[in-house]
Amino acid sequence: MSERIESPELDPQVERVVHDCRIVIDRDLCVGFGDCVEEAPDAFDLDEDGIAVLTNPEKASRSQVLDACATCPVDAITVYEDGVAIIP
Repeated sequence: MSERIESPELDPQVERVVHDCRIVIDRDLCVGFGDCVEEAPDAFDLDEDGIAVLTNPEKASRSQVLDACATCPVDAITVYEDGVAIIP
């Protein structure tokens, strides 16, 4: 049985519910390759430290956002659907 993960308060730059999924960026794991930004520039950007943040993921399609999350070479972006991790 998969474990459901719940978050009491979301930081909209690192964790957000969008397209019926919860997207979480592990800022300690991210090394700033920027693959997510290239795949979905409306949804992601790199901050002043070169670490990925969510910007306007609502403006990108669900498939574009999910593809961008899946491109992370260090698996720093996790996507949950119905409380279960679907990416990575």
